[in-house]
Amino acid sequence: MFLDTYYSDINGEFSFTREQASNFAKRIAGDFNPIHDEDNKRFCVPGDLLFSVLLANVGISQKMRVSFAGMINETTQLSIATNSESELSMVDEKGKDYLHLSRSGDTTHDQDLIAQITKSYVQFSGMNFPHIMVPLMKSKDIMINPTRPLVVYESMELEFSRLDLKCPHVELTGSDIDVDGKRGSVTLKFCFKENGEVVGTGRKRMVMSGLKPYCQEGIDDLVYRFNAKKEQYNKLYAELV
Repeated sequence: MFLDTYYSDINGEFSFTREQASNFAKRIAGDFNPIHDEDNKRFCVPGDLLFSVLLANVGISQKMRVSFAGMINETTQLSIATNSESELSMVDEKGKDYLHLSRSGDTTHDQDLIAQITKSYVQFSGMNFPHIMVPLMKSKDIMINPTRPLVVYESMELEFSRLDLKCPHVELTGSDIDVDGKRGSVTLKFCFKENGEVVGTGRKRMVMSGLKPYCQEGIDDLVYRFNAKKEQYNKLYAELV
């Protein structure tokens, strides 16, 4: 399974080192959000990694809604709590809920399909900055703080018409942004396609804080630093492999 190097599973308790979580964000998702950097004081494990680990263990259902209730770091150990067949959570040793999954319809445990769907979704999900986020922020004349950018995952929904799939891939179908003072949210709408047929749809919602008036110079600098960081990391990774 492609996830094996990005988390540890000891008797059903999942943990993530800073290196594992950061490598997943960069290598699998192409996500260079600073909060996933190993040396960041506000470091947190990517929500997409939690989501991927959960699906690898409980399968993919035709209809799913995932909500995130908190950020975890390298000291947190999680396990899966099954409240019912349709309600599951990832909780810490005190029972605190960090991720909640509601599901219905048929379920598949086909690991090849789960890997294909999660990889395709995560790679799409990690592309939200700068390709999608910057035009949306400009349209509302606001921007995230370039010195302390903070965009976090809130929820996502997936719905498949069927699960007898082989190689579905994700395509963006729409995006929206809502702003309320210094806070805002971005919703990405997407679909899953296989052989040109739409076989599923989805929505991802992210929240932003510390918003400021839009400044093209600040955005240009943020995008430049993002791209330079990505290029440097990919170059070093290519040399390692």
